[in-house]
This record gives sequence, structure tokens and C-alpha cells, in this order.
Amino acid sequence: MSLPALLEQRLRLPVVAAPMFLISNPQLVLACCRNGVVGSFPALNQRESSGFKAWLEEIEAGLAQLSNPAPYAVNLIVHHSNPRLEADLAICVEHKVPIVITSLGAVKALVDAVHSYGGLVFHDVTTRRHAEKAAEAGVDGLIAVAAGAGGHAGTWSPFALIAEIRQFFDKTLLLAGCLNHGHEILAAQLLGADLAYLGTRFIATAESHAPDAYKEMLLTSGAVDIVHTAAVSGVPASFMRQSLTNAGFDLAALQGKGEVNFGAKLKPLNDEAKAWKTVWSAGQGVGEIDDLPGVDELVARLDAEYREAREKAAQLRWPR
Repeated sequence: MSLPALLEQRLRLPVVAAPMFLISNPQLVLACCRNGVVGSFPALNQRESSGFKAWLEEIEAGLAQLSNPAPYAVNLIVHHSNPRLEADLAICVEHKVPIVITSLGAVKALVDAVHSYGGLVFHDVTTRRHAEKAAEAGVDGLIAVAAGAGGHAGTWSPFALIAEIRQFFDKTLLLAGCLNHGHEILAAQLLGADLAYLGTRFIATAESHAPDAYKEMLLTSGAVDIVHTAAVSGVPASFMRQSLTNAGFDLAALQGKGEVNFGAKLKPLNDEAKAWKTVWSAGQGVGEIDDLPGVDELVARLDAEYREAREKAAQLRWPR
């Protein structure tokens, strides 16, 4: 296990609440950090860089009122479709954002900029090749986005993805995909991850900015309702079937569209934002979600489940 000094003694659970496009907000971030898990949000959840800066100021003011909160993270899209990357990175450097989560591109110059003030860079990957490129760029952590994850997800089994990454990467490793309970957080660690990366479970909370209809759809959906398709954003991602239907997509034409390709296929930022407002993402673990708690309640539950799972694991014997 490899945990950066920044996170030592600051986490109640080995959990990062994933940055969710159009969903994560300062209220969700602060609730997560207050409860000892890393809260995060995409810079692009604010329409302009000035708004992004204002959110950072709001989060930092809130954290200053807390005793030893978990650090927060910001997600930057490192892709030519994001015209704000340079400006938003400069704001991250100015505010010394503790953790920068990069997506759709690992660039050494960005990593160096964050390292200049002592920050960390975690990069999300879906294949070994993407992981190797990110490691070469000097990132501090890799987020293994395995099959079944929400958002821009991969197609590799978590067993294969974690195992292959660990063959060459000994820094911090996070696992994303169908993690909703404490025993699943422990399972991620047993596979070789240091931290669990939870997205869909935090959409279904009181603090998330998801519309009520989105949250209700989470409660009534199961794994069978998740469609992995590039039709919405140009890069394969996981969405709930009913929201695709409601938005007029032909479900028969969306099935089996192949593996993630982080090439130049991402749709323009404004087009993608419009699409994600009406087409709602979730991971295959959505069938485990049956309530909409506040973050305080959710993290307390995850903590109790995690501790119980550790006790049960310690009791396992083979042969009996």
C-alpha cells in the first residue's frame, strides 16, 4: 500500500468521492471532507473560471472552520476540447489545490505545475497503456476505472486492471467501479488498491446537485439498465437506459460500441454539457442503492460496514 503523506492521518475511510460532471458542488465537497473522505469536483461544473475560483474560495473558507478535515480535489479535463485548461490550472496553482485529478490526457507540464507547490496529481485510466503513459508523466496516483463504473468508464475487469497496473506502478492506486458499501471498499484494498473511488453512491445523497428525477431514477435502476456508449459525449461512458430513451436515443443502435478511445473524439464542451443535463450517468452498482442519505449518514454507514468487513475477513480460515 502507498498513501501520500498528504492523506496520512486525515482520512476516516480510504475513500475519494469522485468528481461528477454537473453534480458535485461545494456543499458535497465540504460534507465529504468534514466526514473524513476526499471530496472533489470538476472545475467545469462552473461555467467560467471566475466561478471556479469562487468555489475554491468557498471550499477553503469552509475547511478552515473544521479540525483536520480530509483534503479536497479538483478535476481538470486535459483535452483540446477544454479551452479553460490553462486558466483553471493557473487558479489551482494559485490556490495550491491539494489534489488535482486529471482526465483525458496526462501531461508532464501540468504534473510539474502541481508539484511546484507540493500538490498531488491523480490520473484516471482504463487500460494498461493509458496507465503507463500517465506513470511516465510522473503522476502521484492512478485511478483504475474498471468495467461497470459510471461516467467515462473502461471495460477491463478490476482484477485484470489492478493486476497489470501493479506490475509497474508502486505509487497510490485507486479503484473505481460498483463500490457502494464498506465491504467493497475493503475488497478494493485486497485487490491491491490503496483507495476506493466512489461516484454513483455520492450522486444519491442529499447534498449532490443531481435533479430529484435523476436521484429517483437511481433508486429504481439496476445493472441491466446501464448502457455503455460513446453516443453522448464521443467517449464511451455509462448511462441509465431510461434517461437515454427519454432523450430520444435509439437503444438498439447504442449497444456494443467497443472500448474507450481517448483520441480526438470528445465532443465540444458546450455540446457535452447540454447532453449530460438530460442523459444521466450511473455505474452498474446502481442496483445496490435504495436510499438518499446525507453524507454524514452515508459515511457513518460505510465506516461501520468497513469495520465489520475487516473483522469478518480476519476470521476467514481455509481449510475450515
